Amino acid sequence: MPISSGVVQQHKASCWDRVKMGFTMGFCVGMASAAILTGFSAVRYRLRGRELITQLGKSMVQGGGTFGVFMAIGMGIRC
Repeated sequence: MPISSGVVQQHKASCWDRVKMGFTMGFCVGMASAAILTGFSAVRYRLRGRELITQLGKSMVQGGGTFGVFMAIGMGIRC
């Protein structure tokens, strides 16, 4: 089987793309860690139903947003 001799061009991500990627990765990691920690805490306090979902949702968005901002700032500094 012959090997193609085509030229492969790599696209270098812009600084804004890196900052967005940093925020997205930080948001995902922050949400996951908040879900785990808040989940254990909610089980400990015996939260059920609407209380559990409300507490878990607020905590996940806060944790994700906070960690996402710090990751975005870190990626912006590295540009």
